[in-house]
This record gives sequence, C-alpha cells and structure tokens, in this order.
Amino acid sequence: MKIAVEGCMHGDLDNVYATLLHLQEVENMKIDLLICCGDFQAVRNEKDLESLNVPPKYRSMNSFWKYYSGEKVAPIPTIFIGGNHEASNYLWELYYGGWVAPQIYFLGFAGVVKFGNVRIGGLSGIYKRHHYYSGHYEKVPYNEQEIRSIYHVREYDVHKLMQVEEPIDIFLSHDWPVGITDYGNLKNLLHQKPFFEEEILEGTLGSQPAAELLGKLRPSYWFSAHLHCKFSALVQHREGGPSTKFLALDKCLPGRKFLQIVDIDSQPGPYELLYDEEWLSITRKFNSVFPLTRKRANFSDAKLDIHGCRQFVKNKLQTRGGKPFEFVHTVPYHNPSQFNANYFPYGHCRNPQTEALLKFLDLQYLLDNTAELDELSRSPGSFFSTGSLDNDSEDIPIDDVDDVELNEADDAET
Repeated sequence: MKIAVEGCMHGDLDNVYATLLHLQEVENMKIDLLICCGDFQAVRNEKDLESLNVPPKYRSMNSFWKYYSGEKVAPIPTIFIGGNHEASNYLWELYYGGWVAPQIYFLGFAGVVKFGNVRIGGLSGIYKRHHYYSGHYEKVPYNEQEIRSIYHVREYDVHKLMQVEEPIDIFLSHDWPVGITDYGNLKNLLHQKPFFEEEILEGTLGSQPAAELLGKLRPSYWFSAHLHCKFSALVQHREGGPSTKFLALDKCLPGRKFLQIVDIDSQPGPYELLYDEEWLSITRKFNSVFPLTRKRANFSDAKLDIHGCRQFVKNKLQTRGGKPFEFVHTVPYHNPSQFNANYFPYGHCRNPQTEALLKFLDLQYLLDNTAELDELSRSPGSFFSTGSLDNDSEDIPIDDVDDVELNEADDAET
C-alpha cells in the first residue's frame, strides 16, 4: 500500500491533491491513501472561521469548502487528525470521528480505524499541561480562552488510547513525542531550527502524553507535523524488540518538505475504511465517564466490562458491517458571492454521523450536554485557576503561533 503523508495542510487541499496527482502521473504509480498530521482546517463557511485560532491576516476560506459542498471530490481517500489551527466547532461535531466531506475522514479527538488491513490510530490537538487533566468543558460558541483550549490534549482521550492492546501499524500526532529528537539527527535539526535547543535541553519540546503512547503502543510508524520542518528518527523500544519509524513533515508551501510517499506492507487492494472493533469497544466502555466540565475524569466509574463491550461490538459489526456512517451536510457551505457570517447557525450542531454511531453503540449523546456545566467553566478568571501561565505561555514559538509571529522577517513560517 502506498500512503502519502502530509505535514500541516492549512486548508490548502487543492495544491496537495494536485501535487499527488502529478506524482502519480510522473512516477506511474497509484497512491492509495493520504494521511494529514493536523492543521487541516476543515472550514465550511464564514462562521467556521470564527472558531479557527489563527492570526487575522491568515484567516481565509482556503479550499476545503469546495470538497464539503461537493464542487470537488478528494481524488485520494484522506484521513486526518486535528492540530492547533482547526475549525474546532466542526471537529467537535465529529468528536468520535467521521467524514468531514466525501472521501475525507477525521480520526476524531482520539481514534483508531482500519484502512484495508492497516490499523491507523491518532491523537488530535497539542499538549498543554495546564489543561491536560481538565475535561472537555468548552462549549460552542467558544469564548476567547476556549478557542485556544479546545484543541489541547486531554487525559481522557489519552487514557482510552492507552487501553489499546492490539498492534498499531501507523499512529498520528500533531506535536512530536517529547524526547523523539534523541533518536534522529539532532545536529541537522538544530541547524534548521536553532531556537529548539533550549526546549530540547529542558525536555519540553513536544508532548509527554505522546511519548507515553509511543512507549505503550509501539507502532511501526509514527507521523507528526506542527514544528514546520522535516525530521526522521528510529526508536528501538528494547533490544531485539519492535522499532518505530518516526517522520515529521513541514507544511504545504513551495520548496518545503511537506509530503512523503511511504510503502506499507498490506494485503492487496482495493481498500476501504472500516471501524476498528477494539477501539469501538473502548469507546463504549468509557463513554459514561466522558468529562464535560473542568473536573478530571473518574475512570473507576466506567463500570462496563471491556470483554462484554467487545462482544457487543463484534455482534453489531457482524450485523451491520464495519463501514463508517455516511457523510451528511450539517450547515450551509461558503458562497463566494455572499460573505456573511450571520447567515450561518451559531452553536453546537448535532451531526447525524455521530448520532448514528452512538445509537449503534447504545450510548448517550453527550456533546451538547450542559446539565453538568459549572459556572466556573465560563468565568474568565477560572482559565488561570490551575496556575500561572507565565512559564507555559500559549505565545511561545513553535506552538499555538509559529515562530514567525515573533519574527516577522520570515513570513513563510506562519
């Protein structure tokens, strides 16, 4: 199976797909799947732009809306995770994963699927220690703080991924696992990005939860993005044991290393995307403790037996089949001749794909549940309740804003 791996998409679907179609023609090959490691920017309309945390000068519709509307169809099946520059209101509709457009599948805030017999897992967002143990308290429309915190990785999602026991072929994260730089060409990396050195020495460049997942899951491949450079590494998990090939890629710009074709051992095609039985079992077990306030999830309250969940899911998949529920439009799409954000709905929209999956798993829909929302979750002061952000600011280079936001001399980095 030939898989194209893309770093940060930043909404530039047209150019990425055009590049892949050109590669197929020139190299006389067929690319079976495109994987994107975040900052996909599935912006359907002007209202989605309001949940996209980017500097105003970079806030534009780009090209995803054409694929959402049906004007265009992705020429290659596409799977992506979320990063820190996303239309977060839309991705929240598909928290468990789903089609954002025909042929384009969001893996969810955390998830595992199968493409053919290749098992692909992923974790959306970036790590910030002051939100890690919080629940998913943000509510659409997001306020000034929530538009930034909504994409911060939560313990709840990592905990579910840590329950995975069966082998993972490919895993995706937006930011890098902390410590991954020990396994590659550090000298070359620092030549490209000298300002990484301090954080590498401090052990803070990257995500600690991602590093824990790397040690637990030990996938054959791990792909990341976020830092806007290409970096490869080989992690040997123990002497004589399995290894993980790590690759991070840049964002889609001329002259940048944003794409790579990888050959993955697999059964012969044609391939289709399918739900993963083990992952659906884990989802069923832990959905009852889905944290929707700032309170930490209490995993001991997840009373369902995992073996019973597995048998339940197996029976359901045998009856229905494993294909994800079909794509459905939920809001109007962008009209280039009419730029008016007030035309579009404002608030949480129940996505029929999510409703169908939860009904299939016999689970309650919780994504718009405000019954447990405490008053503090909307209090501006409560954003700082877990401690000062002085030493863990959102405004550091390489994180929520790229390094160019502090150095306007290099516009290409933003």
